[in-house]
Amino acid sequence: MIPIFITSTKNSTGKTFIAIGLAMELTERGYKVGYIKPIGKIPVKKGSGVFDADAVFMKEVSSLPDPLDVISPFVIGYEMQNLIFQGKIKDIKKRIMNAFKSLKKKDFVIIGGAADLFDGTILNIDSLSLIEDMKAHALVVESWDVDTSVDSFFGAYRLFGNRFLGGVINKVPVNSVAHVKETIRPFLEKKGIKIFGVFQKDSILQSFTVRQLIEILNGKVLCCEDRLDEFVENFSIGAMDVDSALGYFRRTPNKAVITGAHRSDIQLAAMETSTKCIILTGGLYTNDVVIGKARSRGIPIISVTEDTFTTVDRIESIMGKTRIREEGKLKRIKEIFDAGFDLKRFLKAVNNPLER
Repeated sequence: MIPIFITSTKNSTGKTFIAIGLAMELTERGYKVGYIKPIGKIPVKKGSGVFDADAVFMKEVSSLPDPLDVISPFVIGYEMQNLIFQGKIKDIKKRIMNAFKSLKKKDFVIIGGAADLFDGTILNIDSLSLIEDMKAHALVVESWDVDTSVDSFFGAYRLFGNRFLGGVINKVPVNSVAHVKETIRPFLEKKGIKIFGVFQKDSILQSFTVRQLIEILNGKVLCCEDRLDEFVENFSIGAMDVDSALGYFRRTPNKAVITGAHRSDIQLAAMETSTKCIILTGGLYTNDVVIGKARSRGIPIISVTEDTFTTVDRIESIMGKTRIREEGKLKRIKEIFDAGFDLKRFLKAVNNPLER
């Protein structure tokens, strides 16, 4: 068994994207692949148990035969946090390690790290501790940040020592890709930090479904309930005059338009362009003309109680934290991962420790 622990120094870097892509690639090459999420942070009920959403999704899309209590041995929810603070939770590491050891017949076991290196420290199940106990290779995923990314890799390199396998630079803005590939990657490589992939920020993987937006905004659907699984890649605020708005809308594909319920002119203009849904703020409804046109175009209209500023603020707060757990994104994950990850070099690194 070769354990690969996917970790990061910060949250929302794309660890699940890398886990899914790597699992698909290794499985396609004929390896037996297992997966475990030691610390679940997104509890979902499945049958009589509560498991992590990433683990459930990974089991389903990869057809993993292992039971969910192995793939997701420990989940932290509100009640569990209280029990931890009361000192009533014990032997969590033992539970995790027993689940991990049950996968020993796999060729590779991919371990999905928690939010950052220190999640779970109070229970001695943080990434640093688990990587050492599992004797795992640490694959560090960082989203590109001009100010912190290079230091993050160096910090992880020092912390993990000979457990450090290499890194992946993810979510690179298109205007920074050349700089990261031609300057940053060679710099890190010269310092002994292998970079197995550089991935450009992708609008599809960053997207939300209309249904997810409704959940996030606690919105009410006014029409087109059958189109809620469309992906929203961009957001536009309809607060300008209609001529200016129309030009802007035409330049912004696959968008959600956020506007006041009274701006029927903006709503009608948005529907002449590539719009996936219209979000009406202030808790009010629009008129029958707009609803009729939305139905004919298959564009859901959603009413939310907050004002435009609050709605935009809420959306911005979850940007970059999009859910990868969408079957519609799997094809795109495979395309991007196949093209950008150096699997041959990765396999050489994990099978030949002296080559690191």
